[in-house]
Amino acid sequence: MSHTVRNIRNIRSVRNLRSVRTAACAAVVLGLGLGLAGCSGTAGQVDEVVDETYEVTYEVTGTGVDEIQFHGGGGKAMEPEIETVKSPTLPWRKTVTLRGIMPPAVMPVAVDENGADISCSITHKGKVIKEAKGEGMLAAGGCVAVSPVAG
Repeated sequence: MSHTVRNIRNIRSVRNLRSVRTAACAAVVLGLGLGLAGCSGTAGQVDEVVDETYEVTYEVTGTGVDEIQFHGGGGKAMEPEIETVKSPTLPWRKTVTLRGIMPPAVMPVAVDENGADISCSITHKGKVIKEAKGEGMLAAGGCVAVSPVAG
């Protein structure tokens, strides 16, 4: 198979993977929002949770990671902006401040025809709240957690 055909397939695969990830993140955020809206309690309690901030640390290790996407705190809780680091040096680590029900999420992407080995984790107050591993071509290995202030 020619390099051009492989590259075209890899580009299409990355685009498809990004679409799936965007939809998955949107579903998580929507679910969190609906869950919070259905909580019993006063509107004041919900407002306090929505305005509360918290810090998480993302970490990605492994080999063959082409880019890392993560929620960095921008945007709205129900529509977080996704930041991207292209060609990251591993291990990669970033601490961010998020607000309210915005879910912490870090999504490493690897498109390697020989496969990749990726691990990610999300830590809050010294405790790992989510970790995942992914191997193989188009490894995603993403970590998405529930906001620690939403519960």
